[in-house]
Formats: sequence, C-alpha cells, structure tokens
Amino acid sequence: MLAARTAVAFSLIDRLPPVVVSPPSGGRAIGPSGSHGNRVGAAPVPHPATRNTIDRCPLPARHRAEIRSQDSGTPSCPIRRAIGGIMHRIEEVVARGMCVGCGACAVRTDGRVPVTIGARRSFEADLDGVGADDLRAASRVCPFSDESRDEDAIGATRYPDLPHDARIGRYSGLFAGRLRDGDRALGSSSGGLTSWVAEQLLVRGDVDAILHVSGAEDRSRGLFDYRVTDDAAEFRARRKSLYSATTLAEVLQAVRGDGRRYALIGVPCFLKAARLLAEEDPVLGAQLAFFLGLVCGHLKSQAFAEALAWQAGVAPDDLRDVDFRVKAPGRPSNRYDFGATGPDGEVEVPTASLVGGSWGHAMFQVAACDFCDDIFAETADIAFGDAWLPRYTDDWRGTNVIVSRRPELDALLRDAAAAGELDLDEVSVDDVAATQAGNFRHRRVGLSVRLHDDTTAGLSVPRKRVPASLDGIDPKRVELVRRRRRIARRSHEAFARARAAGDLEMFLRAMHPLVGAYARIERGGAVRRFADAVARRARRMAGGAHGVARRARGLVPGL
Repeated sequence: MLAARTAVAFSLIDRLPPVVVSPPSGGRAIGPSGSHGNRVGAAPVPHPATRNTIDRCPLPARHRAEIRSQDSGTPSCPIRRAIGGIMHRIEEVVARGMCVGCGACAVRTDGRVPVTIGARRSFEADLDGVGADDLRAASRVCPFSDESRDEDAIGATRYPDLPHDARIGRYSGLFAGRLRDGDRALGSSSGGLTSWVAEQLLVRGDVDAILHVSGAEDRSRGLFDYRVTDDAAEFRARRKSLYSATTLAEVLQAVRGDGRRYALIGVPCFLKAARLLAEEDPVLGAQLAFFLGLVCGHLKSQAFAEALAWQAGVAPDDLRDVDFRVKAPGRPSNRYDFGATGPDGEVEVPTASLVGGSWGHAMFQVAACDFCDDIFAETADIAFGDAWLPRYTDDWRGTNVIVSRRPELDALLRDAAAAGELDLDEVSVDDVAATQAGNFRHRRVGLSVRLHDDTTAGLSVPRKRVPASLDGIDPKRVELVRRRRRIARRSHEAFARARAAGDLEMFLRAMHPLVGAYARIERGGAVRRFADAVARRARRMAGGAHGVARRARGLVPGL
C-alpha cells in the first residue's frame, strides 16, 4: 500500500519543473520555520526533478550521506515533504525509523498493528497489510504523528487552570526532595520519590496496581518489560531506573477491561501515547487513574545494557541483570557506577569509564528521540527527574526534581515532609529547568538543527514546538548535534557487528574516533565560552576599554 502511494507520488514529482527558492541573505537555503515551530505547510526547499532528493539539498555532502543512512530507504518520506502540506502520519513515522515502540497503535487496533523488536534492538510497529481505517486509528494515538494531539493540547485539556511554562509544561507544585530513610534512598536511582509516590497511591487505595518496567519474565524480549504489580513490598523490591527499550502493548492489552485502576509509570512519549489512547478508549481511560512521568534524556535500545556489561567483563549471552545507577558514597550523585551480574556474580565499574556511558554521546539512542521536545513528561500528573544542581549533586544519595500537576499529589508530598518522612524544598520554574540544561540543548536547540537538516534534505518530519532553523545557534553546537546523530547511528551498527562476531574490540574501535572528534569540538566550545566570559569581565573592569577585552580574548589563540 505504501509502495503504491509512493509510485503515484513519484509520477507527480516527475511532472513538476524544478523550483528555485532564493536563499536568505546568509546565502543558505533553509527548511520550514516560523513563529509556531515547524508547523508551516509546504517546505521551502528546492523541488527535485528527480528521485535523488537528498543529493540535491544544500547540506554538506557528508551530512546528506548521514541523513540518507538514517532513512529507512522507503522513498515516501522525502516525497511527502517535497509535495508539501501533507501530514507526517504513522506511515511516515515507521518508514523513517522514527517509531519509539510504545505500542499504543497495537492496543488501539486490537493487535492488528503488531509491535515487535527490530534490527536496532528496540520495538517497532509493522504496518504491512494494515487496513486504511486501522492506520488512521493508529496514527491518532502515535506520539510522533501529526494526526495526534501534541503536549500543549493535551495539557490544556487535562490541566486547564494551571500555569504554563514553555520549558516544563503546566504545573501546580515544583519540588526538590528525597526520602529520609537511608536504606530506601540507597536502593533508589535518585531521591526515591518516584517509587514512593507510586507506592503511596497503592497503599492508600487510590489505585489497585502499578504498571511499571521491571525484570522481564520472558527474556527473549529483553532483560526488561512492563509488568503489573499490586503488592507494595514486591513493588519496592523492583524499583530503580531501567534504561532499555520496552513496549506498553502487551501490558495494556492484558489489563484492559479488568475493572481495576492503575498508576502508569513511563517516559514522556509513552505517557503521551497512553493519554491519546485513553481519550479514544473509554475503558482504558477509566482505568488509567494516575500517570507518573520520568524526565527523559533519551530512550536506549536493549543493546545499551549489553555494551556496558560487556566492557565490565560480562558477555551479552551471560548477562543476567544490570543496575544502571549504583550509588557511590563520597562521590557526587551524578558520578554513579554501573553494575552487571553474570555467572560469577556482580561487577561494578564507574559508568563514566565505559564507552557509551556518557549520555551526551547518545549511543544506542532510538531514532524517535531525535524528534521529541518533551522533557518533563508534560502529559503526566507528576514528573520525576534528577535534581542536577550543585546544591543537590554534592549529596551522593541523590535528589529528585518534581513537577506536579495535581493538587492531591502536592498535598501528599507536603504532608509527608511535615511528618518528617521526606526532605522537600519548594523550587522555582527556573530551578526546575536548570536541572536539565543539557537535555534542553538536545531536545530544543538540537531539535531545531535536526528539523532544519531533514527538511532541507526533503525528508518528512513531525510538527514540533521549535522552529526548523539554525538561526541564533552557535555553529559549534550545530556540529555537535550532527555528530551526536552520527554516533547514535554508528553505535547500533557497530555493536550488532561486534556481537555477531563475539568481538567487543570491534565495537570499541568503531566508536573511539567518533567520540574523540566529538570531545575535541566540545572542549573547543568550552574554551570559547571561557574566553568570552573573561572578555566580558575585562570590559566591565575597564569601563568599556575594548583593548583590554581584545587582549582577554587573545588568551585563547584563534578565537
């Protein structure tokens, strides 16, 4: 079906004369942008007279090659964008390899859209043979489809009376805190409040069970999977963050219609999909009582755990369990260890010492995350993240940052703090946003770059809440964003080859040059920022003596 539409699109394109679009004064053609993000209809890129859309785009050749390699090979993506004004639907999401595997489409269509593990070790929808009605129903609950409502629209419906901030969404309470119980805090990834709130909802009878990611019973699907837990002690034993691709498909299909109420814990795109599903399915809508969101840098494929464990000495086929966040007393909370369990027991190594351990490199990131702008789970009733601020990272036990959107959850936290169960600070919107500074660079600034690159190359992209433009973005940042995409793509390919060959060094040899090049650019940007800061201080001290400022910049040759 998709191939037939593509053939028709090609026949239309071939009849179009080339359209020359004058570049702006900077001399470079740009992709669609505007005051409302990239919601413009037709893309202002040259219309191709041939099928080779990407090669005719004004991006550097090496970036054209990278973008081409990221596309699934289905030519409908650039065609749909070149025609202009056509939605980025679930068909384009899947064709571009942009499916995050949430499984909402499978639930909405009673399984007629299957979701299975793909070549890159993450879940993907399969649209082959799916009927037109099911495609449209699936597209309405897909978090990366233009046929679904975005986070702003969902938030306005769910929380109409709450204040809104473009960075964090709507909010009723903003906090930073942790459990005072030292043993429970030690066994949690951060401050322990995600699992604590979920457990309180269960104990108080607000919900009958919790839907959360834990160790998988069927290891053929990976180490982790969603499961249903209705016992507080059992849930407490299964807490901690698990960075691995999963799907909601089976668990939501299993609980639908059983008459019980649930708290659902998940990353932003999964909760958005569940919200969309609940709007279309009154049965599930009545059952999903609380949405607990996890602040997300990006989602990892299942290979992430294997790659780190292999470097720690546990081969993929021997891997039994992992602990992504082993706290280290005496160290800042953001300098944690990675633990892997194999036949000989558990081994722990500093995460920062492992190739792929830096989240800034985006190794094993699923492609969908390149098109997400939701950091604080804006459709969730409450969202939890790490309080990456100096006054909190100095404490090795970890501290949560919390964005609440339901007054009863605000009261739950405040009452527990008053009773001495929690350490809790009320913080500002700016404080909350500052905890995720790097995340904003990736999901907002970086997203603008990626949208620009893909629309300029004629590729279909979803509507987002940032512009598809390089305007005002430091060229160094642009280069870092592009290199992150390259690292992410190469990590999937290199690890698959290394695993098949049983040779870890094959993976390390492939990644070291890319990581090294990224680090050199990143260090250069840091030096430039330091020089600029020195220059500004010199100007203030000299009362505007520009000669002193120039000498300050001269501390770093070539800037």
